[in-house]
Amino acid sequence: MVGEALPWVLFLAFVGAMLALDLGVFHREAHAVERKEALIWSGVWIGLAILFNVGVYVVQGGEAGLEWTTGYLIEKSLSVDNVFVFLLIFSTFAVPAAYQHRVLFWGIVGALVMRAILIAFAGVLLGSLHWMIYVFGAFLILTGLRFLKGEHAAPTLEGNRLVRLAKRFYPVTEGYEGQRFWVRRDGVRYMTPLFLVLLLVESTDLVFAVDSIPAIYAITDDPFIVFTSNIFAILGLRALYFVLAGYLAGLKYLKPALAGVLIFVGAKMILVDVYKVPALLSLAVITTILCVAFVASFLARRGGEAGAGYAH
Repeated sequence: MVGEALPWVLFLAFVGAMLALDLGVFHREAHAVERKEALIWSGVWIGLAILFNVGVYVVQGGEAGLEWTTGYLIEKSLSVDNVFVFLLIFSTFAVPAAYQHRVLFWGIVGALVMRAILIAFAGVLLGSLHWMIYVFGAFLILTGLRFLKGEHAAPTLEGNRLVRLAKRFYPVTEGYEGQRFWVRRDGVRYMTPLFLVLLLVESTDLVFAVDSIPAIYAITDDPFIVFTSNIFAILGLRALYFVLAGYLAGLKYLKPALAGVLIFVGAKMILVDVYKVPALLSLAVITTILCVAFVASFLARRGGEAGAGYAH
């Protein structure tokens, strides 16, 4: 029993130490994250993920290693859509650049807790009720189709139920109070708009988690692989946001690619009792879909720029 729990304890200790180092040392003072800094942090998180993946290959074997790689790639690709939503939220509510990292940091902490609960819940369902795998598969296919139709939009602050509920319990300050989430005035505790933005980030991440976690369970039923690959992808999400925020608008075919990934893994879940798709084939299909989307978006952008040049 102790041997089985040890990897979980070590992994959680590592995550806690990295988060403490991030906020307590490197981002103690609020500041706008420059692209160079974000690139460095993104490289750190990807490098740590690769090292961990190598460890899975060594300790658990090639099949488990491929499953981890595929799960990480799925979560990483789907998390790009989170970046779209973060960009929309921050621009809509004029969140100062210096405070965005703090919102994303605590948003990620909340996401880790929520995803741990969801992963455990999904694992219990799939373990005791095999037919739930068909429900998850159908759900992913429908979500992919919604992506294609453009129905996966971010909710507004005013329309978010969690935010409306919070406003019933606490008054809200008229403007931002630095990077603080709460302030006290004349003995009364106030929420700041920054806390409302955090609630919105948390609730939208919960929606995305409901999409992505069943997708990883389509690759493996090992809860440790599901959890660690998911968490590594999420830990790098903040850096990914600051790296990609300025580029995402030009990726014309990213949404259809994400839809394709969801539909593929959904179909894989539904067909699991007919044909179990090998982990290497899954990795190849998902990588191909994403690469085609990036190349097609790049060519479309170049074609548009060339056309604009000729027009002048």
